[in-house]
Amino acid sequence: MATIATIGVYGFDRDTFLEALAAAEVDLLLDVRQRRGVRGSEYAWANARRLQAALEEEGIAYTHLKELAPTTELRQLQYREDARLGEGKRSRTALAPEYSRRYTEEILDHVDLGPIVKWIGESTAALLCVERDPEACHRSLIAARLRRDGGFGVEHLRPQNAA
Repeated sequence: MATIATIGVYGFDRDTFLEALAAAEVDLLLDVRQRRGVRGSEYAWANARRLQAALEEEGIAYTHLKELAPTTELRQLQYREDARLGEGKRSRTALAPEYSRRYTEEILDHVDLGPIVKWIGESTAALLCVERDPEACHRSLIAARLRRDGGFGVEHLRPQNAA
């Protein structure tokens, strides 16, 4: 069975991020971020150009799947729920139910994952976004759909210090 991994940026530094990908034998990174940058110098390594250069050095292919990125409106919906719960983007532990429902209906249900599944083929691919925990990120919804419709196993890569 082919496996799809998921990975976030938060909690990693450049080296531990690349080590996690290597340990999972990832050879294709699928970036599902709307904006391919991360605020703060701590995560400058994850901005698209720097990240792509680091991945290339490691022999890992990269592509941006913008069609799977949440819209600004959906991101704002999640931010309002984070504020209501007193959580920050970097400390979020779960997606708002309304966000999950709308992301699925408005984006995931309209994307033909068939070509993506075929393209992944025998690769070990990873879905990339920023949140540390997959449960707090739309990449978990994509991974669940790939499990259901594509027969993929799913492995969530987390920083060593994450629970």
